[in-house]
Amino acid sequence: MQSPPPALLPLLRTPFQGELLAWLYLHPEEETSLTDIALRFGVSSATASREADRLAEAELISARRYGNLRLLRANTSGRLSDVLTDLFALTYGPIAVLGDLVLPLAGVEEAHIYGSWAARYSGERGGVPNDVDVLVVGNPDEDELYEAARQAERVLGREVNVHRVSPAHWREPGTDPFLTGVRSRPVVQLATFEGKHKQ
Repeated sequence: MQSPPPALLPLLRTPFQGELLAWLYLHPEEETSLTDIALRFGVSSATASREADRLAEAELISARRYGNLRLLRANTSGRLSDVLTDLFALTYGPIAVLGDLVLPLAGVEEAHIYGSWAARYSGERGGVPNDVDVLVVGNPDEDELYEAARQAERVLGREVNVHRVSPAHWREPGTDPFLTGVRSRPVVQLATFEGKHKQ
């Protein structure tokens, strides 16, 4: 049985297409190995390779060999480059951008996207969310955290709302209506991506 198209961008066949293209187009200066892409997004090497072949054939991405590695990057010279960058910033952008901006901050233990974007990412139908809600678990410097949110806003082209909670409060929310509401709906945990290739 074929899976339904992803709710964030029903034009795509799979969420992996969106995740891959968002990562590459929102990090245009970086090359990433096919192996690291497969590990990062939890797909088989064969799936990642097939998708890379399709996208390279359509000239949406560039692929080259470097020793045993197959390195991928966005085709920023293509006519669709600017449009695709905007499209993936608005759809899969939060998962490609926020982990690398928020998680490295001192005092951050974990971070999650919640609200309408997380609901779309999890398959709930609806329009493109107007903002992105991020729950940060830990005690980071407030100025650094909000500067990371502003950086994300510049890339994603929309508001990024950040809410901090202590680790103890996250683990034992008690009767807090905010955390009860967050936990009752889809939540997407953020991760950093270590697979960036630099020469």
